[in-house]
Amino acid sequence: MLAEFNFFGIFMAPIVVYILATLFIVMCLRSMLWWSGLLGWFWHPALFEVSLYMCVLCLLVFFF
Repeated sequence: MLAEFNFFGIFMAPIVVYILATLFIVMCLRSMLWWSGLLGWFWHPALFEVSLYMCVLCLLVFFF
């Protein structure tokens, strides 16, 4: 069962923590893809980034 996170006396839903963690992970992945040149292979990079964000968020929620 997912419980609320206590952040200096403010209770937050677990999805907030997952969203922030996903944002950090996707920004790291995005910079690695941009640096390696793989991001240019995609037809619509913004659509790929949104789908990457959703996939990472779903994986975090599913496994944690």
